[in-house]
Amino acid sequence: MCGFAGFLSSSNSISREHWPTILTNMGNAILHRAPDDGGVWFDGDRGVGLSHRRLSVLDLSEAGHQPMVSPSGRFVMAYNGEIYNHLTIRSELDLSIKWREHSDTEPMLAGFDIWGIDRTLKKSTGMFAMAVWDRHDHLLTLVRDRLGEKPLYYGWQGNNFFFGSELQALKIHPQSKAEIDRNAVGLFMRHNYIPAPYSIYRNIKKLLPGTYATISLEQPDPKLCYYWDAREIIKEGYARPFQGTESDAVDELERLLREAIGRQMISDVPLGAFLSGGIDSSTIVALMQAQASQAVKTFTIGFQETDYNEAEQAKAVAKHLGVDHTELYLTSIQASEVIPLVPSLFCEPFSDSSQIPPYLVSKLASQKVTVSLSGDGGDELFGGYTSYFKFSEINKKLSRIPIGVNSILPKVIKGCSQKFWNSLFAPIKALLQTRNIKDVGFKLHLAADMLKARSIFYRFLASHWQHPSDLVLHYSDYPTIFTETHLQPETATFYEKMMVIDLLSYLPDDILTKVDRAAKGVSLETRAPLLDHDVVEFAWSLPISYKVRQYIGKWPLRQVLCNYVPQELMERSKQGFSVPIDIWLRGSLREWSEELFDESRLKQEGYLNPRPIRKKWAEHLSGIRDWQYPLWDVLMFQAWLEA
Repeated sequence: MCGFAGFLSSSNSISREHWPTILTNMGNAILHRAPDDGGVWFDGDRGVGLSHRRLSVLDLSEAGHQPMVSPSGRFVMAYNGEIYNHLTIRSELDLSIKWREHSDTEPMLAGFDIWGIDRTLKKSTGMFAMAVWDRHDHLLTLVRDRLGEKPLYYGWQGNNFFFGSELQALKIHPQSKAEIDRNAVGLFMRHNYIPAPYSIYRNIKKLLPGTYATISLEQPDPKLCYYWDAREIIKEGYARPFQGTESDAVDELERLLREAIGRQMISDVPLGAFLSGGIDSSTIVALMQAQASQAVKTFTIGFQETDYNEAEQAKAVAKHLGVDHTELYLTSIQASEVIPLVPSLFCEPFSDSSQIPPYLVSKLASQKVTVSLSGDGGDELFGGYTSYFKFSEINKKLSRIPIGVNSILPKVIKGCSQKFWNSLFAPIKALLQTRNIKDVGFKLHLAADMLKARSIFYRFLASHWQHPSDLVLHYSDYPTIFTETHLQPETATFYEKMMVIDLLSYLPDDILTKVDRAAKGVSLETRAPLLDHDVVEFAWSLPISYKVRQYIGKWPLRQVLCNYVPQELMERSKQGFSVPIDIWLRGSLREWSEELFDESRLKQEGYLNPRPIRKKWAEHLSGIRDWQYPLWDVLMFQAWLEA
C-alpha cells in the first residue's frame, strides 16, 4: 500500500531546479499512507513529475522502489495498491524478461510494454490507483481499480494538471488553488460523503472506479475510458443469470471466495483480519483459517456499553475457529476522544458516524500486522442492509397511491404549516386520550416530501439534509447516480435498485473511503476479498431470491459460513459497529459542538445558513427529535474547515 502524487505542467513559471523539492513535498504530505520509502521522477522538458510514497508489502528490498520504469524504458509508473495475480501475469509475459525484483509493480509495467495499458488492466486482479507516463507518446494515464478501493483525485488548475492519492498532496504544490465547491458541500450535507466524480474543491475530481483517464498537453481534456463497468456487469448478470441450483450457488461462491482470499493472503509482511462477529467478516476469517498454516491474527474493538458492543460475538467466533484473537475494550468516552483526529484523516469532509471504530480497530491491528483483510462489500452484493427491507416496504405502499393524488397531495399538505396540522389534530388526540398521535405536522410534511421525490425516491431515503439549498448558501444541485436514472441499470425490483446505487456510490465513496483513510492513518493496508471482481460478477448473476430469504439478506454467504461456524453463533443479534453520537452531542461533545455551531462563526465563514442548524440543534438538545446525523454532517464540515 502506497500513495502518490504528481503534476503535468504547461507553465514554466516554476524553475525546474525546484521540481524535486516540490515533488518530495507532495509525497511527504501523504507520508502517513506509506512511511517506508519515497522517490520522485520528472522530465522537465515534457513538464511531468511523479512522486511516490511506499509501504512495503511485497518485495521489501530497494528493487521495489518507485516511481519505476518499464523494461523497455517507455513507461514510468507511480502506483498505490496490490495486484493479487501478479505471478500469473509474470508467467504469461515474455519469458526472456529478466526480472529485477518480485513485487507486483514490474509485471504491470512489462504488461504495458507488451499488451498495452487497457489489456493489462483487464488481465489484472487487485485494488489499485496508478499514474503512468508514456515517454513515447507523451501521454499521462490515470487508473483506478474496478470497485474504487483506492482513491485518486485529479484536475486542472490554471496551467497545471494535478493528481494524487489524497488532496493534501495536490494542495502542497505552490500553484495549487484550493477553492471550496459549494455544490459539493451541498452533496456532502445530503449524503454525508461527496459522491464521485466530485470533490470538495472546484475543478478537482475523483476518478470513477473501473476507469482510466488519458491526458496530454496537446489534448488537455481528460478522456475517460471504462476497462470494467459495474453497470455492464449487472446487465450481463440479468441477461445470463446463474443456471445452477441454490446449493450449486453456495458451492461456487465458496470456491470463488477461497481463491480470492488465497490470492490476498500473499504478503511479505505480517497479515491478519478484522473480525466483528458478523456474517461477512466471520466468513472471510473462516476461509482464511481453512487455508492458513498457523492461527490467523484477528482484531476487534469492544465497547463497555452493551448497546454498542459486538466484541463478545467476535470472541465466540474466534474461539470456535481457533484464531489468534486480539480485542480492546473502550468506553464510549474514550472513543469520543478520537474525534479531534477524524477531520485530519479525511482529505475532504466526511461524516459517516461509524468512522471512529474503523480507525480504532486499524490502530489495534497495526501493532501486530501490516495487512488486514476485511468483510466489506457483502451487504451491497448480497442485499444485507436492513434498510433495504424497510425502504422496499415504504416504496411498495407509496406506489399504490394513484398518480393524480401523488402529484396533488404534496401541494395540499405543504400548503399548510406543521403548526397548523398539529393544531388541527389536537382535538382528535385529546378525544382519543392517546400519545400515539404526535408530531402530526412533521410526519405529514415528511410524507409529502416522500411523494414529491417518487422519481428519485432512494435519494430522498438516503439524504440527511433533504433540502441542501436551505442550508448551503448559493447552492445548486449536481447530478449524481441517485438522480440520473439513465446511469442506473434496469433492475427487477426496487430492492435491487438500492443495491445497484450503493454499489456504484455508497460503497466506494463512503464505506471504502472510510476504511482506506482509517487504515492509512496508521499505515495499515486493508484488503477486501468480497470485492474481488470474479466474486462481484458472480454475485450479480444470482437471482434476488438466491440472496434474500424471509427478510434476511446474504443467504449464500450465510450458507458458506455454516460450513465452518455453528448455526447458533450466526443467529446472535449483531449490534453493528456504531457509536452513540446522539448521546455525545447532548453530553461530552456539547461544548465543542456549541463552538462549531456558533451563529456569528457560521456567518463569518459564509458557507452555511445558521438558522436551520440552530433549529435542529435546539430540538436535539431538548429531546424533541433526534437530529444526530444532519448535525454530525455540519460538525464534520466545520471541523474539517479548521483542521
